[in-house]
Amino acid sequence: MRFALTPIAGAWLIDLDPVVDERGFFARTFCADEFAERGLDPHVAQCNLSLTRSAGTIRGLHYQVAPAAETKLVRAVRGAVHDVIVDLRHDSQTYLQHFAVELREDNRRSLFVPAGCAHGFQSLADETCMEYQMGAKYTPGTDRGVRFDDPELAIAWPRPVEAISARDRSWPLIAGRTDLLA
Repeated sequence: MRFALTPIAGAWLIDLDPVVDERGFFARTFCADEFAERGLDPHVAQCNLSLTRSAGTIRGLHYQVAPAAETKLVRAVRGAVHDVIVDLRHDSQTYLQHFAVELREDNRRSLFVPAGCAHGFQSLADETCMEYQMGAKYTPGTDRGVRFDDPELAIAWPRPVEAISARDRSWPLIAGRTDLLA
């Protein structure tokens, strides 16, 4: 695996190092030792798979707060997404900054999202399937969200929004919030 830092503190892009032969290829998608060498918590508590039926759909921006703050390792296993993370850590040098990357089944790239960052994506293809490795299990009552269209973030989504859940559309704006990481 090849690790590259992103502009968000503690977030990494991870590209595969495939071993190719006449059958196709083989590549590791996760190695606890390689994560730990970079100071990343390699603990995986839960794995999730999501299917998004229509291009233009937005999921997120989601995160969990303590005691269930979570890291995420995300990858598109089918289709493609415009993947976005937002740094919500008050003590971070990249607080309220966001980073976006295209994750596609054909680039096989993954994104490591540190705890304290919100995560979401817009599907760029119909029938997009995302795989998540989570550092904490889903814990009701610790889940939070940030509005995809919050003017303070000014995220440039690449397509018109075709679908979004009522919950994701109704997260409060960042201005004046006291619950971001509480």
